[in-house]
Amino acid sequence: MSLITLWCVWLCLWEVSWGAVKQYKFDVEYMYGEPDCVEQVVIGINGHFPGPTITAEEGDTLHIILTNNLFREGTVLHWHGIRQYGTPWADGTASISQCAIAPGQTFHYRFTVDRAGTYLYHGHYGLQRTAGLYGSLIVNLAKGKKEAFDYDGELNLLLSDWWHKTTLEQEVGLSSIPFKWVNEPQSLLINGRGQYNCSLAANVMKTSLSECKFKGNEECASQTFDVHPNKTYRIRIASATSLASLNLAIGKHKLVVVEADGNYVKPFTVDDIDIYSGETYSVLLRTNQDPKKNYWISIGVRGRKPNTPQGLTILNYKTNSATVLPTSPPPITPQWDDYNRSKTFTYNIFGLKGTQKPPKYYDRRLLLLNTQNLVRGYTKWAINNVSLTLPSIPYLASVMFNVNGSFDTKIPPNTFSEGYDIYNPPLNPNANTGSGVYMFQLNQVVDVILQNANVMKGQNSEIHPWHLHGHDFWVLGYGDGKFQQSDERKFNLKNPPLRNNVVVFPYGWTALRFRADNPGVWAFHCHIQPHLYMGMGVVFAEALSNVKRIPNQALACGLLRNVSIHKKHN
Repeated sequence: MSLITLWCVWLCLWEVSWGAVKQYKFDVEYMYGEPDCVEQVVIGINGHFPGPTITAEEGDTLHIILTNNLFREGTVLHWHGIRQYGTPWADGTASISQCAIAPGQTFHYRFTVDRAGTYLYHGHYGLQRTAGLYGSLIVNLAKGKKEAFDYDGELNLLLSDWWHKTTLEQEVGLSSIPFKWVNEPQSLLINGRGQYNCSLAANVMKTSLSECKFKGNEECASQTFDVHPNKTYRIRIASATSLASLNLAIGKHKLVVVEADGNYVKPFTVDDIDIYSGETYSVLLRTNQDPKKNYWISIGVRGRKPNTPQGLTILNYKTNSATVLPTSPPPITPQWDDYNRSKTFTYNIFGLKGTQKPPKYYDRRLLLLNTQNLVRGYTKWAINNVSLTLPSIPYLASVMFNVNGSFDTKIPPNTFSEGYDIYNPPLNPNANTGSGVYMFQLNQVVDVILQNANVMKGQNSEIHPWHLHGHDFWVLGYGDGKFQQSDERKFNLKNPPLRNNVVVFPYGWTALRFRADNPGVWAFHCHIQPHLYMGMGVVFAEALSNVKRIPNQALACGLLRNVSIHKKHN
């Protein structure tokens, strides 16, 4: 066979394995909107809120041309759940993987979506996700491949929470002395639509709210979801909430959980699901109820004492008009602090047979304690007494180009005091801010034990959903109280789920294991937006000598403007 023939064969194989290039043009801009019937400024994309749904096939390359039309702040987009193998600069984390895109500038994100699944994208700069910068990202199997389950149709639910207080006001409050909390959201949104001060179900449930009266063309009018009787539908669910943990239910219908964070799970049947910020699921729904009726899709707050009404929309059996309201009340959201119910759902998530198993042993272990602290009078969240502050120059470039003084060179603590009382913590006068990085060698197996404790004031411990960029991890186990070495006996090494989001329950611990096989710098943080803003996160760096050329666009800030020109990166 000639060299030319071999070259042609290689090109054909490359095209088959890597798929097409799909291009999107995103103009990020302020706009007026009425997500819950109250007009206010939101951040939209191409004049729409939420942003457009991105669809692709595994192996496709996405090319998103993002222009920042926000006239007073930078922006980035994080492609949540996409691992970015070979393109760590495209992860979309300001000050970690790239410089923020300045107003008026355009940035080209190019990366491969290497596996099918349900994902989302969102702003990762300040509180821009809270302001509405998010959308769905759906990656389908390559042609010729078959899903692990059968279904007849597909629905897509993007869940979020909504405030009437601007994100600027929220940021000022979180950064002030005295501290001012953001408080609970005014409404819950399904695909960017919700209702404030009225309820779709006012006539069939006990509520002080009046019935919503819509003509049908209102921006906040609920989007109905059409189905045919006796079919099976895959419902893709993603949570872009800023604060709220949610419970989702569909009146009189069972749900079969089949996917979590882009990975197949062992199917199990539930009446409702808990979904934390940053999580994605696929569930199967069989439309086997009375076809002469429509049914409520409801979301309600879990894990916090709710001050926000349920978000509602309608599952419309096409044998009826979409204007026909259900005659029964919406499903009742479980008690907000019924954590045993939440744990029952979470503990039932296992990897589907055939899911890659974790290594039996770890090379390095981190025990990360979440605490609330006062740092120079400011209320902060800290990990092992360090509250994360991000540098002005992205870590990815600073480490590769040896830019001195851009971040703390002292490695953050690997653990916390053995005598620490998680139920009655001290005020922690030693807590401070920092920008240090945990460094890993290529292919090191890393265990992370996330430990939850009491908040600074009052007897209360909160739910924290954590998200790891650039990787999936195995969830080895959960436990109540303080983690002990003997708890390793409880670890599930047989069929743990692969995920990129995980919950830490109040006064509890969660154990993860991952392989540092993706050269780059990666954020690992609580996905509750105000908590991350207050410092609840860490940064992992691994095998940076293996990172290939970084586009100059990603480095166009501060000292890097000159460094990137004079230093060659291959």
